[in-house]
Amino acid sequence: MPIFEYVCRTCQGTFESLVMPGENEGPVCPHCGGRDVEKLMSAGAIRPHGIPTGGGGWKLPKCAKAAQAKQG
Repeated sequence: MPIFEYVCRTCQGTFESLVMPGENEGPVCPHCGGRDVEKLMSAGAIRPHGIPTGGGGWKLPKCAKAAQAKQG
């Protein structure tokens, strides 16, 4: 379930909120209780270097490459 970052238009406070599927009501500002909030553009989470993702494009450390070469 995605976590989105928001800014409250009433108090200008920023916060994160877990968005559950099927929720009809928007998030509530934890600072002032306001509902006039705007979703911010935030950076997505990325995996640290060396952890394979199952797809292409990520580099493995030399020791992992050597271990893979030995296996097959």
